[in-house]
Amino acid sequence: MSRMIFVNLPVEDLKRSMAFYEALGFRNEPKFSNERAAMMVLSDNISVMLLTKPFYSGFTSKPIGDAHQSSQMLLAISCESPDAVDRMVETAARSGGKADRSKQDMVGLMYSRSFEDPDGHHWEPLWMDASAAEQGASAFECADATADRH
Repeated sequence: MSRMIFVNLPVEDLKRSMAFYEALGFRNEPKFSNERAAMMVLSDNISVMLLTKPFYSGFTSKPIGDAHQSSQMLLAISCESPDAVDRMVETAARSGGKADRSKQDMVGLMYSRSFEDPDGHHWEPLWMDASAAEQGASAFECADATADRH
């Protein structure tokens, strides 16, 4: 059996958050959704669980942080091309998120941008060249070294 990941995010407005993630291409799974939570499926193995803050607080004794004010994680998500990265960020901005206009472009190796969802959770869509991914970190170290000489 393949392992799955469920990213649990506390949200202020469940319906708004569902609409935001649906605009990005996630699919709602009604079997695991109600007035307190919604399962938003990205792929067979990855889902985002949107939990109202009162429901989320039942799973932890820690206070829920304000993701607009502090950061604890970056949620990276792969895309099939640099254009797909741009489309995702633009869709996020049109759908109630906040786009970061800066880009990280390691020409030919990797391209990424970022956005926040309506609750401030930080996402980083990225594209990586398949041959660079096979080489691992060394492909990026070589690119950095070349860039430093110019």
